[in-house]
Amino acid sequence: MGSLGDQASDSASEVRALARAVPRGAGQRVWHARRVNDVAKVDRRSIDLEKVGEHLFRATNGRGGEVSVGVADGADFSPVELLLAGLAACGALDLDYITGKRAPFEAFAARAAGDVVRDENGNHVVNLEVTFDVTFPDGEGGDAARAVVPATLDRIRDRLCTVGRTVQLGAPVAYVEGALE
Repeated sequence: MGSLGDQASDSASEVRALARAVPRGAGQRVWHARRVNDVAKVDRRSIDLEKVGEHLFRATNGRGGEVSVGVADGADFSPVELLLAGLAACGALDLDYITGKRAPFEAFAARAAGDVVRDENGNHVVNLEVTFDVTFPDGEGGDAARAVVPATLDRIRDRLCTVGRTVQLGAPVAYVEGALE
């Protein structure tokens, strides 16, 4: 019997093999994939974190990318700011992929914001909001891109953005002590 990773990989291949387009009307199609053995595609991600100074850490991904993480009174990103950056960037990438098939952004800016509170539920962020300020060139392609923005933002919120969906669904987090492999 293979490892869970092997099983997930095999299942992910089966899910892709079972994907099918279903007509939705007016030439639109929606893609559906059946789950196989109750396992959806698993794509494990991780970062390593090392202490590099007083209240300062460096996060490194498997591709070598790095970001400094510190307290909110320094120049480095705080953990909450990284959460906000993740929300904005995740949505921005989805918006770019979808509208970019029609026309490139002429101008792009985004802001993610939220209120950090401490209440009976402990420390957390409420009132999360990501705002996109985008423009597209004049013409048919720009018109097509502008036309899909509202539906794309709905899709980002409801299905596409992994970071936002994780926050909305509330995935449990395990904090454990142990040796890293």
